[in-house]
Amino acid sequence: MSGDVAHDFSFIALFLQADWVVKTVMVGLFVASIWCWAIIANRALAYGRSHRQMRAFEKAFASGMSFEQLLDLAGTQDGGMASLFRAAMEEWDKSHAQQAANAPGLQSRLELALDLAVSEESRALEKQLGFLATIGSAGPFVGLFGTVWGIMNAFTAIAAAENTSLAVVAPGIAEALLATALGLLAAIPAVIAYNKLSADAGLLIARLEGFADRLAAMLSRQLDAGRAA
Repeated sequence: MSGDVAHDFSFIALFLQADWVVKTVMVGLFVASIWCWAIIANRALAYGRSHRQMRAFEKAFASGMSFEQLLDLAGTQDGGMASLFRAAMEEWDKSHAQQAANAPGLQSRLELALDLAVSEESRALEKQLGFLATIGSAGPFVGLFGTVWGIMNAFTAIAAAENTSLAVVAPGIAEALLATALGLLAAIPAVIAYNKLSADAGLLIARLEGFADRLAAMLSRQLDAGRAA
C-alpha cells in the first residue's frame, strides 16, 4: 500500500508528500495566484465603469450644460471627471464666497485643485497593480526556490537509500518541479494583466489630465467674462 502512495503523482499527493518548506511555497503561490485573479477582475470592472462614466461626463460637458447641471451630474458619479469637476467647483465657490476670485490667484488655485484631484484619481486607478508586478517578477523565483529545496531533499533521500532508481528519484523531483509550475501559474497571468491594466490606467489618466486642462480653460474664460461684465 505504501508503494502505491509513493508512486501517486497526482497534484494533491505530490503536495502532501512534499517537505514543509516546499508546501509553504506551494500554498503561498497558490494564494497569490487567486489574489492576482481577484485583482484582475476588480481592476477590469473598475476600468470599464470609469470609461463609461468618463464618456458620459465628457458628452454632457461638451453639450454646453450649465455648471449647476454638470454639478448635479457629478453628484451621481463616484470618481473620474466628476471628482475633478467637484474639486474645481468647490475651489470656485470658496474663492467667490471669500471675495478672493482675482484672476491670477483663482487660476493658480484651480490648477492646483485639479492637479491634486488628478493625482488622487490616478492613485485610485493604479491601486493594487503593484502587487501584480511583484508576483509577475518574483513568482518564478519563489517557485524556483521551492524546486531547489525539493531537489536537495530528493538527493538527500537518494543518498540515504543508496538507490538511484527512477522509482526513488521521480517522486521527489516531481514534487520539486510542481513548485516551479505553481510559480509560473501565478506569474504569467500577473505579467500579462499588469501590462494590459497599466496601459488601460494610463489611457484613463490621460483623459483625466486632458479634461482638467479643458475645465481650467473654461473656468478661466468664465472668470474673464465675469470681470469684463
